[in-house]
Formats: sequence, C-alpha cells, structure tokens
Amino acid sequence: MNQPLAYVHPGAKIAKNVVIEPFSTIHNNVRIGEGTWIGSNVTIMEGARIGKNCNIFPGAVISAPPQDLKYKGEETVVEIGNNTTIRECATIHKGTSDRMKTVIGKNCLIMAYCHVAHDCIVGNNCIFSNNSTLAGHVTIGDFVILAGMVAVHQFVAIGNHAFVTGGSLVRKDVPPYVKGAREPLSYVGINSVGLRRRGFDSDKIREIQNIYRILYQKSYNNTQAAQIIEAEMEATPERDEILQFIKDSQRGIMKGYFSTN
Repeated sequence: MNQPLAYVHPGAKIAKNVVIEPFSTIHNNVRIGEGTWIGSNVTIMEGARIGKNCNIFPGAVISAPPQDLKYKGEETVVEIGNNTTIRECATIHKGTSDRMKTVIGKNCLIMAYCHVAHDCIVGNNCIFSNNSTLAGHVTIGDFVILAGMVAVHQFVAIGNHAFVTGGSLVRKDVPPYVKGAREPLSYVGINSVGLRRRGFDSDKIREIQNIYRILYQKSYNNTQAAQIIEAEMEATPERDEILQFIKDSQRGIMKGYFSTN
C-alpha cells in the first residue's frame, strides 16, 4: 500500500494487502480491511468502516457528511461489508443522529454514479444499477436489485428479493419477493426468475404467488388480505415475512397494477 502519490492520514487503520492507487485520499478515523483495492482519485472520509476484499473504483466518495440540514457534526459512520464493489463516482454518506450509521452489506454491487444517502441500511447481495439513488433513512433487504436510474423516496422500505425496474420512482414500500414497475410503481408479479436463481423450488414460488394473488388480485384492502392470508395459508417463513412487512410498513405498500385500456 506504499503509494507515494496517495494521502493516508496517520490515524487511518489500513490492513495488510490493501492497495491504494495514486491520488486517493484516506482521512482520519478510517478502517479498511484486508485485500481491499482503492482505485485512483477515491476519497474516503472520517467514519468509514470498509470490510475485506472490497473494490472501490475511481471517483467514489465514501463517508462524506450527510446532505441534511439537521446534521450538526455528530460522530457517525459508514459501514461497508466484505466483498462489496463500489463503482465509479458513487457516493455514500454517513449517518445522522437518527441511526448513527449508513450500512452497505456484504457482496453488494453499487454501480457508477449511484447515491446512498444518510441513515440508509442496505442488506447483503444487493445490486444497484447506474444512477440509482436512495434518499435518507431507506431500508433495503437482501438480494434486492434496483435497475438503472431508480429513485427511492426517504423512509421507504424494500423487502428481500425484490426487483424494481429501471427509471422507477419508489414512493411506497415494496414487499418481499415481488417485481415493481410502471408509474406509479405497481406490483407486476413476483420475482420468479431471481427466486429460481437463488434456489427457490417451484412449490415455494407457487406459495408466494398465491399469497400475492390474495393481496393484489382480489377485492380486499390490505388489512382484509393479511387476515385471509394468515387464516388460509400455511404458516411458513415466507408467509410470515410478507405479513410482518405489511404490518410494519410506515408508508404503505405499493398498489397493484390495473390497466385503464
């Protein structure tokens, strides 16, 4: 890591086998795990906690102060899990007094020009395509895919294994296992392709489909649908996860799609 054209603050804790390319800046109170590669012209500011075997590409800015007028300089952090890749010019801001941290999980891919705002919590194995943007306080589960140029409203939650199509505006919570598309963002089926790739068998996929048929394709409101799902569907981890997500939703879940043609 002895790169004479990079600046590394003496207070930064850099593990073995970290490579820091020319013209990058590592501030005080930063920790970088073994095997991580830091490309040229990267800025890693105070409070960054970067795991092992990460790759951070040129122009990225990690742990900058949040763009929140309520932030008063409190000591907060950004945590990035092992084996995560941050591509060119992505920005990830540290937390505020709300959560005190912004978190990106393990094995994630954050593509070029994405922005993750303060106090976001992102799970493991997520993919954010180019220019996708999370406002503050967003919570995202594991194995979530955001296609290009998705914009997520503050305080929104997106459940595990969800897929959001490119260019979408996400104003409401997106339940687990589903696909969201169109404007306004609507349920357009479950993410069956992604589920198969991750080892879900046909019976499990059919179970999830049947749950969402009750929720989105019958004439029930969310409360009625949840009661019917709980009463009629066998208790499984997936069923319980969906019901808990609906119960916990603060912004309300996205609606079903109805054609006006």
